[in-house]
Amino acid sequence: MQQLIDVKDAARSVWARGDYDAMLRTEGLYAVGEELVHRLDVAEGEQVVDVACGTGNAAIPAAAAGAQVTAVDLTPQMLEVARRRADDAGVRVDWVVGDAEELPLPDGYADLVLSTFGCMFAPRHEVVADELVRVLAADGRLGLCAWTPDGVFGEFFRIVAGHLPEDPEFVDPPLALGDEFRVRELFEGAGLTLAFERATFEVVHASVDAAVACYADNLGPVTQARELATADGRWPDLHAALTDLFARQERADGRVVVPAEYLLVTGRRA
Repeated sequence: MQQLIDVKDAARSVWARGDYDAMLRTEGLYAVGEELVHRLDVAEGEQVVDVACGTGNAAIPAAAAGAQVTAVDLTPQMLEVARRRADDAGVRVDWVVGDAEELPLPDGYADLVLSTFGCMFAPRHEVVADELVRVLAADGRLGLCAWTPDGVFGEFFRIVAGHLPEDPEFVDPPLALGDEFRVRELFEGAGLTLAFERATFEVVHASVDAAVACYADNLGPVTQARELATADGRWPDLHAALTDLFARQERADGRVVVPAEYLLVTGRRA
């Protein structure tokens, strides 16, 4: 379907924008990947697949734990940064340009399948869920993190989406993967025993202006929204909406402390 190809080409281009690594370092969100690896007790020699891996949020700590890691992402530029990070960490990861909806891996390949804020941005969540289960071995473990719709970052992504081109009807909203009911639906009948937890990570910025700039300069969808909004005169509206969002998280000392709530999904295949 050409429309689906166009959606994925656009996503590849959008996520190549900005500096995703700089944003995660500023936010401290690499710690979420470390926590996911710890939570799933990743062990030496296990086969781990990090899907929609970005710059290696879960892949690199999994490799540091001694796992054999394959990390898949749609955007080559993300993987270039991830390779440098892995080299700096002294770990080996097999970085693969690939699609979460069509993983280039055999059935039952992985002891663990992980994704931190990655699979949620794939266009068709049901297709992705089927692929995650397909590559998971018997008794294999699953770990997913996605922003909750009703958290601060849920509101953030809705604001940004309002300044981007509307997706085709077949594209699932990213925040749907942060809804427990929807996740249960996606994996129904897959032979997975699932557990859910709402976790919160504090993202700290020096000021409201610093928070807005962090995303407007570094996060691909926001840089695109800023460019489009600047072209049609709506950037002041977008800037004001983001400023208001982060101002509500401002502390007395001027710092912005965002309670970044996400859904942590863990599971085991029978």
